[in-house]
Amino acid sequence: MTTILLVKTSSLGDVVHNLPVVADIRRAMPGAIVDWVVEESFAAIPGLSRHGLRRVIPCALRRWRRGLLGAAAWHEIGALRRILRAGAYDVVIDTQGLLKSALLARLVPGVRHGLDWRSSREPLAWAYDHVHTVPWGRHAVVRNRELAALALNYTAADPLDYGIAVPPFPPAAHEDDSPPDPDRPWLGPAQRHAWLPPEPFAVLLHASSAEAKTWPFPRWKKLIEHLASRGMACVLPWGNAAEGTRSEALAAGLAAARVPPRLGLRTMAGLLGRAALVVGVDTGLTHLAAALGRPTVGLYVSTNPEATGVLAGPWACNVGDGRGAPSPAAVISAIRRVGVVV
Repeated sequence: MTTILLVKTSSLGDVVHNLPVVADIRRAMPGAIVDWVVEESFAAIPGLSRHGLRRVIPCALRRWRRGLLGAAAWHEIGALRRILRAGAYDVVIDTQGLLKSALLARLVPGVRHGLDWRSSREPLAWAYDHVHTVPWGRHAVVRNRELAALALNYTAADPLDYGIAVPPFPPAAHEDDSPPDPDRPWLGPAQRHAWLPPEPFAVLLHASSAEAKTWPFPRWKKLIEHLASRGMACVLPWGNAAEGTRSEALAAGLAAARVPPRLGLRTMAGLLGRAALVVGVDTGLTHLAAALGRPTVGLYVSTNPEATGVLAGPWACNVGDGRGAPSPAAVISAIRRVGVVV
C-alpha cells in the first residue's frame, strides 16, 4: 500500500486546480493512502474531497514568515515537521513548484518528486529525488495531473473530476466557519443567513486582490439589472472592508441584490453550491464554483485564461482574453452558453 503526500499550499485557485490529482490517484491506485499539506486558510478545500484523503495537514507559511523571530512560529514549524516525518510517506509530490513548497518537501522522508528546471518558475531540482518535464502552456489543472501521473507511473485519464462535495447551506452551527458578527453576536445560524434570497439566485464574485483583474463597476450594475429582470436575485460576497463597501455600492438601489455578512471558506463553498449561476473575475472562488459543478462564467480582464481559466466541462466558460474588459453582452452570451436561460 503506497502512502503519498501532496504538497500544494496556496493560493486558493491553485489548491482548487490540484483537486483532480486526488481523484486521479484514487482511480489509478485504489489502495493508496493520500495526505495533503496546505496553507491553513485554504485547508477547507481539500477537506471537501469525496476521495478519501487520510489527512489534510495545515501549515502557516504566510503567517510564519511574519513571525520568524518569535518562538511561537518555530514551535509550530517543529510540530509540523514531526507530523510530516510521522506520516511514513513512500512518495512526496510537490505540484506547487516554488521554493516554499520545495522546502516543505525536503522536511519529509520519502521519494520526492517535482518539476525540472524547464517546467518550473524556480530552479528546484536540488530539492527532489526525481524531476519531471511538464511543458508550459498547458492549463494548471493539466500540469498538476501530468506531474502526479509521471511521479506515480500511471496515465491521467478523462473524465476530469474535482471530486468535492457541496457542503450544506445554510450550515449547521458547528460547521459555520464564518467570522462572528461583533455587532450582533446573538444571531444563530438561521438568523445569520436570513439575507439569502429565494432561488434561483446568482453569486457575483466581483472582488480581486489585483485591481487590474476587476470588471468595471457600471458593467456589474448592468448585469445585476439584467439578471433581476429575468427573475434572478444576485448575492455579492466580500472578504475585506473595501470589498464589502463595493458590494454595498453595487447593491444600492437594486432590490434583487443582497450583501451577505463575511463568510468563511467552507460556508462560501456551500453558498456557491446552491447558486443557479456564478459569474466571477479571475479569483480562486470562481474556480471553486466551477469545481463544485455550478454554471460558471470567468471574466478575464487582464489575464489570459488559457493557462488559468475556469476548466470544468460544459458548465464553465471564460470571457475575455486578458486585453480588456468584456462587454455585458458578451458576458450574458457566455451565461447562456453554460446553460442558464437569462
